[in-house]
Amino acid sequence: MTIGKREKIVDLFKGDKIGKEVSVKGWVRTRRGNKNIAFIALNDGSTIHNIQLVADVEVFGEEFLKDVSTGASIGAKGNLVESSGAEQPVEIQVRHIEIYGKADPSVYPLQKKGHSLEFLREIAHLRPRTNTFGAVLRIRHAMAYAIHKYFNDKGFYYIHTPIITGSDAEGAGALFKVTTLDINNPPRLQNGKVDFSQDFFGKEAKLTVSGQLEGELAALALSEIYTFGPTFRAENSNTPRHLAEFWMIEPEMAFYEISDNMDLAEDFLKYLTRYALEHCKEDLEFLNKMWDKELIERLKFVTENIFVRLSYTEAIAILEKADVKWEFPVSWGVDLQSEHERYLVEKHFKKPVILTDYPKEIKAFYMKLNDDNKTVRAMDVLFPKIGEIIGGSQREENLETLARRMVEMGIPQEEMWWYVETRKFGTAPHSGFGLGFERLLLFVTGMSNIRDVIPFPRTPKNCEF
Repeated sequence: MTIGKREKIVDLFKGDKIGKEVSVKGWVRTRRGNKNIAFIALNDGSTIHNIQLVADVEVFGEEFLKDVSTGASIGAKGNLVESSGAEQPVEIQVRHIEIYGKADPSVYPLQKKGHSLEFLREIAHLRPRTNTFGAVLRIRHAMAYAIHKYFNDKGFYYIHTPIITGSDAEGAGALFKVTTLDINNPPRLQNGKVDFSQDFFGKEAKLTVSGQLEGELAALALSEIYTFGPTFRAENSNTPRHLAEFWMIEPEMAFYEISDNMDLAEDFLKYLTRYALEHCKEDLEFLNKMWDKELIERLKFVTENIFVRLSYTEAIAILEKADVKWEFPVSWGVDLQSEHERYLVEKHFKKPVILTDYPKEIKAFYMKLNDDNKTVRAMDVLFPKIGEIIGGSQREENLETLARRMVEMGIPQEEMWWYVETRKFGTAPHSGFGLGFERLLLFVTGMSNIRDVIPFPRTPKNCEF
């Protein structure tokens, strides 16, 4: 007897196949029972829930069933029936089992007892088989789809910006270099510097920190675009909030002022949060139960509240008056830290916050200068538990101001000639923002470490799997 074509476990829970013969394939989570009956919990990744297979020990034999152990891959065929147990609505009375791949219980690292997230990071090749990471990865997929759906429905165009670039959008210097030169013996100029003219691209190249600058070029032709791709930061930030490789969503819009930018950011985040609540209900309920008891309440908090909008200057005044001993002291001109951002959201306003008009010294060269010549039209969206989740701005469209800011911040104009030229030929007001995909997922899943919302994290001293 062959197993036949696989039916997804998630579909069997709909109950419209009760009384029919069905075929399932997946990985064994547990096997229990007695000398007469074996109960096998099977999961195929399509849902957080396992389906129970009920097997007659006499029919299959104890020796055969020994190999139907935790981690083994099997196929099973039998009748789908209503379950008498309270934990599942249906189960399969199994008539045939085929073992595809055994998993020796003495060495298989995933067992029913549960494991720490730290341990699971060490076996990232197997952790998707756990309930937690199955839920996280399904939510990650749902959010990626929701992002594309949101922008597509709004008439935005999806643009692929380069992963290898010659420019640094942020001016931070934390870049991964890309080269084909012999790193032990590179060609050198007379002054001793590396001769990058002999490199693959004929110049120094890096992995991108952002697709924004190239995205702006597309927005100044198509009006509304977005990028969604991997970005790279060579910051030695070994924290629960930083990755060396992460994904970023970056919309860029021509003819958007800063207020339009804020409107879009708020609408976008509310849409994604609602989408998660509506389409990831079971996975969210599991994560809410196991990892973060306030998760669903926090998601509803975002959808139900109008975001507060205030200036950086107003925020500093609130923080200076707060009866809190800050780890990082507060004064006008400092870059706000997560503790400050979370205080504004969680304690002071009890609503998501959009901060605007930051000092120009702590923001990027491309942000539009305000009339006070001290602040720029930047905006950061602050969320509970996370702090900053979106960073954006109205871009500087005035050629003279942009050129002056590039000189002030040490951005070489000769390397960025193409960016500057967009301000020469049909310049226009335009805005955009960046949303770190993994920061979004931290919020939506309730996980506390960013390494746990990406399948294979890349962090300082870690490039496994």
